[in-house]
Amino acid sequence: MRKTKIITTLGPASSKAKKIGKMIDMGLDIVRLNMSHAPHDWVREVVATVREQADKRGKIVGVLLDTQGPEIRTGNLPAELNLEPGEKFTFTVRGETSEELHSVDVNYENFINDISVDDVIMVDSGEIHMKVLAKFDNKVECEILTPGKLGSRRHINLPGVKVSLPPITDKDRADIALGIELEVDFIALSFVREAGDIKMLRELLAEHSHKPAIIAKIEDQQAVKNFDEIVAVADGIMVARGDLGIECPYEELPIIQRRLVKTCLRLGRPVIVATHMLESMIESPMPTRAEITDVANAVFEETDAIMLSGESAVGQYPVKCVEVLDRIARRTERSGGADYHKLAEFVDPREKLANSAVVLADQLKADAVLLFTNTGTMARYVSWQRPRYSPIYAACSDAKVAASLTLNWGVRPFQMDFDEGHPDTTIDRALQKLITEGKLEAGNSIIIITGIKVGDQVVGSIQSRIV
Repeated sequence: MRKTKIITTLGPASSKAKKIGKMIDMGLDIVRLNMSHAPHDWVREVVATVREQADKRGKIVGVLLDTQGPEIRTGNLPAELNLEPGEKFTFTVRGETSEELHSVDVNYENFINDISVDDVIMVDSGEIHMKVLAKFDNKVECEILTPGKLGSRRHINLPGVKVSLPPITDKDRADIALGIELEVDFIALSFVREAGDIKMLRELLAEHSHKPAIIAKIEDQQAVKNFDEIVAVADGIMVARGDLGIECPYEELPIIQRRLVKTCLRLGRPVIVATHMLESMIESPMPTRAEITDVANAVFEETDAIMLSGESAVGQYPVKCVEVLDRIARRTERSGGADYHKLAEFVDPREKLANSAVVLADQLKADAVLLFTNTGTMARYVSWQRPRYSPIYAACSDAKVAASLTLNWGVRPFQMDFDEGHPDTTIDRALQKLITEGKLEAGNSIIIITGIKVGDQVVGSIQSRIV
């Protein structure tokens, strides 16, 4: 069983019921809704479709809502501008106009205040580089460093510049409200720069009964600098290599990815590696050898999930892309992993219980770990320890808890009612369900983690059993 989870971004190429069903069949675990391009009516429709297709197959598929965040973009242009190195270019703000042939307005009022002379501005996903020569009134004069064609509403990156944008925009708040309405399982907060950004979102969610897990997207140098404080308060991390690869020197990107993944596995935070994993498959039915190696490297690092963006949202082969990730992950997992989780230090007694269970499962080469959870906590602890041989089956009393575990490495959650007064009956029913579904068979060895009631307390227990 594949342990690395697969996240697919839905879009025009993949939002129909038949296509979603095929991707579920190929092994997708979570769907991502990119709110930069997702109208609310479409989101409501597609979330219902995902859940309907998952229910038909008896599977649990998580839903991740990804906020647009405080993006800096150029304004509209009547026609594309052909830019050549050495030419001058002017950015304007606050309704300023320019008579320059090569000029465009910017949607961010503090653009001029935040940047300095000699800063480098990157436009259109880093395709066009410009150097700031001067700034005055509401204009910034630049020199074009690289050739390119500039169209309307292109994304602007300011590497190394601390911008004063709000962490959550009005659009984000409306989108988050939609996510709460639809009870999505995860909210990815874009352009997180410090721990306070996560705390602000958590305060916003505190007003509601449904509280999705918060995934912090690491996309710029400030987030990398503040990573230790961000990871301490987030529920999970996304290494968003698109903007991160623009904001940081590209030769640093693999080092940054490895450090972030290693830190997450030391602390027990789920981590997603995202962006450009199979970029060529937007148009090609086959990945490049470099992409195969990149995916395999993320799997070897034992990241919790790998993610498709444009490949599944607008590409020609969304189902094939899921199949490719599945095949690479399965093969790479058989060759072992980086074992970053062995750097973990345990404090909570339940963490130590989970570690003991995984050590026993590894020593016995158990066919499975079966656990019972009301909150998902024990499942996350066991996943954190990356059992070498054993898939993790998490029986959950709450369907929402089961859905929240779709991100965690190696965990296959399912919902069932617990007989609180008769734990042995609950265990037997869970085992029978797994046998009926073909996940276990007679003679399999399993490690079971459950609770035993001693007086008024529930004490965790571990037992080994042959099915």
